[in-house]
Amino acid sequence: MFQPPSVQTLYAEKRMTAAEAVAGIASGDRLAMGMALAEPPALLAALAGRAERDEIDEVRLYYFHSTPHAAATVLRPDLLDRIRPHCFFLGPWERALLAQGETQGKQLLSFVPGAFSQAPRLMSEPRPIDTFLTTVSPMDAHGYFSLGTSNDYGLRLVKTARRVVVEVNRHMPRVRGGMIHISEVAALVENDQPLFESPGRDSAPEDAVIARIIAGLVDDGACLQMGIGALPEAVCGALTGHRNLGIHTELFSSGLMALMQCGAVNNSRKTTNPGRSIFTFALGDKALCDFIDDNAAVESRPVDYVNDPAVIARNDRVMSVNATLQVDLSGACNSEHMAGRQYSAAGGQLDFVRGAYASRGGRSVIACHSTAKDGAVSRIVARLDGPVTTPRNDVQFVVTEYGHVDLKGLNEAERARALIGLAHPKFRDALTAEARTQRLF
Repeated sequence: MFQPPSVQTLYAEKRMTAAEAVAGIASGDRLAMGMALAEPPALLAALAGRAERDEIDEVRLYYFHSTPHAAATVLRPDLLDRIRPHCFFLGPWERALLAQGETQGKQLLSFVPGAFSQAPRLMSEPRPIDTFLTTVSPMDAHGYFSLGTSNDYGLRLVKTARRVVVEVNRHMPRVRGGMIHISEVAALVENDQPLFESPGRDSAPEDAVIARIIAGLVDDGACLQMGIGALPEAVCGALTGHRNLGIHTELFSSGLMALMQCGAVNNSRKTTNPGRSIFTFALGDKALCDFIDDNAAVESRPVDYVNDPAVIARNDRVMSVNATLQVDLSGACNSEHMAGRQYSAAGGQLDFVRGAYASRGGRSVIACHSTAKDGAVSRIVARLDGPVTTPRNDVQFVVTEYGHVDLKGLNEAERARALIGLAHPKFRDALTAEARTQRLF
């Protein structure tokens, strides 16, 4: 009678060095790497080594949200004629590459527009990823690894990529929901390098004011989604006195962790996944990783589930909070383009704006400081300087330190007047003149 090999035997057979694990990658292949804390440093260093030795060429690398590990290896400018980054979300390393490319008259990086919820499909079409590289937690007795902080597009690519190579790291937390079996892995390496820790962003005085305004819009029992940055973290800090909150969010952050720790979040009122905080990726420090490790109250799901507006709307009283860079006088938002170039990306903002509004009793908030560049530039503008991230038809609440407005149901003139009232006073006259020029009132 046939006896399948034990999971320990499979593990031993597939364990190898990082150089051996990436040896099968060929020129012209399509690769994807785990995002943020799931970037696999040893595998990326080995891949960069192959590029240094001119062993690979025209390799396309797809990803969201890089860290210094990628910046020091596969995103090195001297390698980008062989490794071609295709990025769905720009951070500081990508912005530096774009700026360097402009001075050199060449394109060092390709930005791929798209909603975060579409990432698994965008990476799998028109043909599957050839190799997916990511970091996982150690294998359990049943042969399962956890994708840890980054379920996002990872679990879907495990099912569709031609080859999956994992970097096993004891520092990666074991999180429920993102499990992959040893039988799904082509090769594995072991590397217990500490995970990258995302630094917190400095809070501005305006953040506290805006946070208090938003907290006043949140009912007890609401289900939270918080975006990235100092402002959403400040909102979490203003919600500690609330009760029976839930979490269904793209990003699990330190602020949301603190709300669980203080008892404000217990997920008792959620319609879907009651009793559990649902996220698709986590970003923070070691304390956050320790918190989500083997925590029965926390679960990750793929991004095409978490960010699906229909799924979001199944919970009642969804409260979506995201930041933006500009709001025009009609209510349209640019949350990704600044100073004439791509700055970040659309992410899942529109997914949650739509999902929250479709939720029974739900609200979506787009927030920003009234000014930028130390008060020299208004964020409430007559016309956007970049693409529309969230259309005026979808925007509900807009909040600055000067107040809030619910744009739903307002006509063009009412919208323009309300948004001018949220601008810094020194820009209101000019904005009023622009509104008249546009015949908004």
